[in-house]
Amino acid sequence: MPTYVITGANRGLGLEFVAQLSQEASNKIIVASRSPSPEKVKDLESLKSKNKNIYILECDTSSLKSIASFASEVASLLGPQGKIDYLLNNAGINSVPDQRSLSLTSEGLQEQITVNVLGPAKTVEALQAHLHEGSVVMNMTSGLGSLTYSKSKSANSATAYSISKASLNMLTVHQSIDLKHKGVIVICMDPGWVKTDMGGKGAVLEKEESIEGMLRCLSGLTIADSGKFFVYDGHEKAW
Repeated sequence: MPTYVITGANRGLGLEFVAQLSQEASNKIIVASRSPSPEKVKDLESLKSKNKNIYILECDTSSLKSIASFASEVASLLGPQGKIDYLLNNAGINSVPDQRSLSLTSEGLQEQITVNVLGPAKTVEALQAHLHEGSVVMNMTSGLGSLTYSKSKSANSATAYSISKASLNMLTVHQSIDLKHKGVIVICMDPGWVKTDMGGKGAVLEKEESIEGMLRCLSGLTIADSGKFFVYDGHEKAW
């Protein structure tokens, strides 16, 4: 019975991960929502009503206290050394998409870094006792975090978000080094430009296709893949 832990699971790509994974009754799925309010988790509750192996917890990845509490609840569910097979750091924000390099604010940048970089860093740290040989950590990044891709664009937007995702990519490399001795695989994944609230206007990819591709890629990873940057279809992406 593989165990999945997914942050930011109450909507968008996170919710689609749960929808697809819950089709297999043997999967144990621990999901986190920033808010436990009934309105925020109603779609998760609907999926849970059909699969008793879904566990809904609260975790605000912008809060170190919330991450610590979440880790404690995960330990209660799995036992002190219980294994997480897949830790999917999906939670993220793009709260200042209109800020560009010449209009960047310290508040806007700090918010992106806190949620998109420090959040995954502290989540992995808090859950490291449950990461054993063969465990996979996926940090959800973006094509906008690729310097190669960004250089090819004629106009820039979402500068703070792009910087945070480039930073997340570097975090992924460092985590892969720090967890290598345990045999843990750490990668970052570009889901593509997906039709979600965050994807916004112009998005071209259906979330079902993106998640199906990511799960296929994740299931085929080996330790040799640790520290790499993948696209949802399994191809490596230029840094």
